[in-house]
Amino acid sequence: MSKYPFESIEPKWQKYWDEHKTFKVTEDEKFPADKRMYVLDMFPYPSAAGLHVGHPEGYTATDIYCRYLRMNGYNVLHPMGYDAFGLPAENYAIKTGTHPKTTTNANIEHFTQQIKSLGFSYDWDRCVSTCEPDYYKWTQWIFLQLYKKGLAYEAQTPINWCPSCMTGLANEEVKDGKCDRCGAEVTHKTIRQWILKITDYADRLDADLEGLDWPESVKAMQHNWIGKSTGAEVTFTVADKDGKPTDNKLTVYTTRCDTLFGATYMVVSPEHKIISEITTPEQADAVKAYQEAAAKKSDLERTDLAKDKTGVFSGSYAINPVNGKLIPIWIADYVLISYGTGAIMAVPAHDDRDWEFAKKFNLPIIEVLKSEVDVQQQAWTQDGIHVNSDFLDGLNKADAIAKMLEFLEEKKIGRKAINYKLRDWVYSRQRYWGEPIPLVHCPDCGTVPVPEEELPLKLPEVKSYQPTGTGESPLAAIDSWVNCKCPKCGKPAKRETNTMPQWGGSCWYYLRYLDPHNDKAFCAPEKEKYWMPVDLYIGGAEHAVLHLLYARFWHKVLYDIGVVSTKEPFQRLVNQGMITSFAFQRKNKTLVPVDEVEQREDGKYYEKATGEELEQIVAKMSKSLKNVVNPDDEIKAYGADSVRMYEMFMGPLTMSKPWATQGIVGIHRFLEKVWSVSEKPMSDIDITGKLEDKALISARKTFAQTIKKVTDDTATLNFNTAISQMMIFINELSKLPEVPKAMWSDFVKVLSPYAPHLGEELWEKLGNKETIAYVAWPKINDDFAKDDIKTIVVMVNGKKRDTFEAAPGSSDDSLKEIAFARDGVKKFTDGHEIVKCIVVKDKLVNIVVK
Repeated sequence: MSKYPFESIEPKWQKYWDEHKTFKVTEDEKFPADKRMYVLDMFPYPSAAGLHVGHPEGYTATDIYCRYLRMNGYNVLHPMGYDAFGLPAENYAIKTGTHPKTTTNANIEHFTQQIKSLGFSYDWDRCVSTCEPDYYKWTQWIFLQLYKKGLAYEAQTPINWCPSCMTGLANEEVKDGKCDRCGAEVTHKTIRQWILKITDYADRLDADLEGLDWPESVKAMQHNWIGKSTGAEVTFTVADKDGKPTDNKLTVYTTRCDTLFGATYMVVSPEHKIISEITTPEQADAVKAYQEAAAKKSDLERTDLAKDKTGVFSGSYAINPVNGKLIPIWIADYVLISYGTGAIMAVPAHDDRDWEFAKKFNLPIIEVLKSEVDVQQQAWTQDGIHVNSDFLDGLNKADAIAKMLEFLEEKKIGRKAINYKLRDWVYSRQRYWGEPIPLVHCPDCGTVPVPEEELPLKLPEVKSYQPTGTGESPLAAIDSWVNCKCPKCGKPAKRETNTMPQWGGSCWYYLRYLDPHNDKAFCAPEKEKYWMPVDLYIGGAEHAVLHLLYARFWHKVLYDIGVVSTKEPFQRLVNQGMITSFAFQRKNKTLVPVDEVEQREDGKYYEKATGEELEQIVAKMSKSLKNVVNPDDEIKAYGADSVRMYEMFMGPLTMSKPWATQGIVGIHRFLEKVWSVSEKPMSDIDITGKLEDKALISARKTFAQTIKKVTDDTATLNFNTAISQMMIFINELSKLPEVPKAMWSDFVKVLSPYAPHLGEELWEKLGNKETIAYVAWPKINDDFAKDDIKTIVVMVNGKKRDTFEAAPGSSDDSLKEIAFARDGVKKFTDGHEIVKCIVVKDKLVNIVVK
């Protein structure tokens, strides 16, 4: 028998699909709405490193599913593109002098070749790249719609600043106080920025999660990030150092307005605008020094509960509105400008942070909730009946909040309020390689949009991409581009020089796939209505509060202006698990690169340089650990179909799992076995009729079970168990001297979504002329799939006590009768009261006794 020739099969069918545009899709009206499916992958950033084996995991899952859907009569939209703007290409340009477009296009070409080598069934005619002017024309158009709706505004604002990348970062781009891209410690800097009012949509973004078929963990992350809470805004009048009221007011947001009688001081964020108004001359130097020190800290450092509390007195006081007492106003970095109003009333008796601050700076602590501890010694953070609270004394939490709100509203010094942790989205970046923001600054007319008919506003070709370090983007240094005429009055004006973040292009790419060559609109309405919303979206969970939140916001704006027909973009979301690799760890928990490790005869691993014994662990693939697996190498050694099937066979799609070479070897052997079965003689025996041969009867049963299981498991994305069943079938089929052609033909069909190159080749080998991609999926024969006998497990109080065999479909009563008669069960049930007896058909009898 010939060897499985994947080296020749795979390029052959990739060429065929390309030349015949096998997977090109149109908005064919003969497909009813319930037979249309939009299946989407999170598109990649085309880095110079190319794909590693983790990338194709989600792509393989969607590809199998799409191939399965086509064979089941669906019109399937399955596109691919590139998230091509961003900082890595710009940093590379700075380092090497190569234009970001040059490196990006080269990376895209490499990625495309790698993706095509895995046989994915994308409609490549719909491919988009966010850095192409015909794409970002519409990113700019959408920005202008946001601007016209008042959802984009300019402000001098303190932002997260990466001193290494020399650019501003959104809150979501900061992880553990570090830049999510380069790992540098993030500081704060006040610069001019464009900001999007995502907070205007906070309530809808929060409420509309409930209608989505998303992982509960992702929904919870978005709920928490949005952070909706109900409380009150309370206004304090500011007094001078002598206690006299001034015209200044300080508003705080609190979820516990009922504790106002316990407020003994106030704290404002170091960035709060009121500081310049309330700081007394005696405190000015100390306050300025404190603000400068706070600007160098990340939000994570500032809010760390374990850190020593710091602060400085402003010199001014506020008047507690419920009792008229003067309370000092402090400035402290544990209060963030990004939450609430950037100011708090401190109730130290009942908040740990406030208590620590009060103790350090010798501020009063007043108990207002009846405590089981001495609040002078520690804070009481649980609830209690109100004390020392005048008209609230004796009330519980709910009643006290209601009564205090009534008091505040009557006196016009407070009101009920809903607050969100979500902050407006800092949208502009101080970079070159991003979409230009289509606005012009005119001395007479103010900020003026670039006319829509003049879009796209293209990036200028430049030689230098060096960041200015001043907070301005490199575009600010290109006078010939910056200087322009005002679109409104025609006088000299200047272009906006900040660019959009990488997230801009990825907010709406799923819509451009619907109509990628339209130069009159981002998408024709009839095409949007034909396909939207996305039926299945697969990608990493790390995008839960970045891309997924931003895209939902933009989509809702587009819905409000009437250019999309759905309120949400992605109906179903699945997060694939990470494919990890093995790494090696010293006793002190530091990691050793793979090429510095040796395995000795005892089977253990040792560091070559020191001889220290190492522990093998599972870790994320990284260049520094030399444990990145390149799919090109695996395809060359074992074939694309082996790589695809191994990625799906490793475990459930949503679980993380480590790559192991012996695993892909096992899958490759399975495909070799499939090939060897295809070389056997084929018989025309009618497998639906009466059979005499026991081996053939057994094979028919396994075949029917295989069609059923692969069908069910592919529909539910349980690919690993589908592959296991295929292996069982091939093992049985390989024992037959002849293979029934009808059986083999149907097996090739269900194999083809998983191993499409081999599937096409085997289909052609059977004498078929057309591609297998649109051949009807096999029908399930339940009669042949039935087991002849079922093993029933009997449990008593949760422990297995016996088993017995019964005919499939036996009634609950007959299974109960047999179970109670079993000797292994009787000794645990005789003389005991039967609480309940539950039957799981064909599987289990569960008895509960007293």
